[in-house]
Amino acid sequence: MATPVDKPLVVTAAQPTGKLHLGNYLGAVKHWQTFLLDHQCFFGVVDMHAITIPHTPAELRKHSLECVAQYIAAGLDPEQCSIFLQSQVIGHTELAWILACQTPIGELQRMTQFKDKASTKELGFIGSGLLYYPILMAADILLYNAQKVPVGEDQKQHLELARNLAERFNHHYSETFHLPEPIIPKSGFRIRSLRDPERKMSKSDPNPSGIIFLLDPPEILRKKIMSAVTDSGSNIIFHPDKPGVSNLLSILSIATNKEITFWENHFQNKNYGTLKKEVFEAVESLLCPIRNRYQELIQDHSYLQSVLKTGVETTQKIGYKTLNKVYRKIGFLEKIR
Repeated sequence: MATPVDKPLVVTAAQPTGKLHLGNYLGAVKHWQTFLLDHQCFFGVVDMHAITIPHTPAELRKHSLECVAQYIAAGLDPEQCSIFLQSQVIGHTELAWILACQTPIGELQRMTQFKDKASTKELGFIGSGLLYYPILMAADILLYNAQKVPVGEDQKQHLELARNLAERFNHHYSETFHLPEPIIPKSGFRIRSLRDPERKMSKSDPNPSGIIFLLDPPEILRKKIMSAVTDSGSNIIFHPDKPGVSNLLSILSIATNKEITFWENHFQNKNYGTLKKEVFEAVESLLCPIRNRYQELIQDHSYLQSVLKTGVETTQKIGYKTLNKVYRKIGFLEKIR
């Protein structure tokens, strides 16, 4: 087995915006588990990103611990990875400032997510942090000199910026950063809203009945799935003309690790009610142990704090090493400790 220093380093993170949903789990956290044995894994809770929009401080603290508990309950073993809070590691904002000084403002204004969010009226106040967000995300990656970064399709542009900034720094100041490679799961990130299957399942969905949260109790889960939008006709097939049925088949396929073609054959001459019933049973079987483990963990704040303490100690060592190298290369005097 490879020693830790021989293993490629993977870093990825999620915002502490409350309960994780099925799309987060199947498209991200479940996928992250595949790296645990043969990679150095750093899984962050990026609470600094969460303040780019109006927030409640007490809720942010609460959600941060809840996110850590859900990570662990969903299978991220702290014995095999480092789980950390972004705000507790020195180096994220320091490196972000250095990278920002080398980033043309137009490059940030062209970022798709900034344009989308800045154009909505829901946020009201648009802070400069929303524009600066992709640079902090790049620093989250480059501070640990990660070789691989699991991301969803909607984050590809942000990772491309991180690669550009790494390449730019390497060109100006000599080889310093790896160019991080995106790892995009082949499935999971396609999970759609149960109420509007044309849209990705998202915590920002105005209709909560379209979202399956990891912590939904069985009765709520059943109600959401049994009332999921389907399509005209009665054939249960995966097809662009049947987004509702295709979404349910995707969820069933990923939850059971069986190909969609298997389920298409299984549901021949069966109705939508049977499909929904089996989707519910598969998802409930998947989420029940996660819910139970979460309830144990969230009661044990001292354990969650110990996980974060250990995670921060590990990440901080790497962060300091990278930051010291960057400081020296750009001309800062060595830090006095």
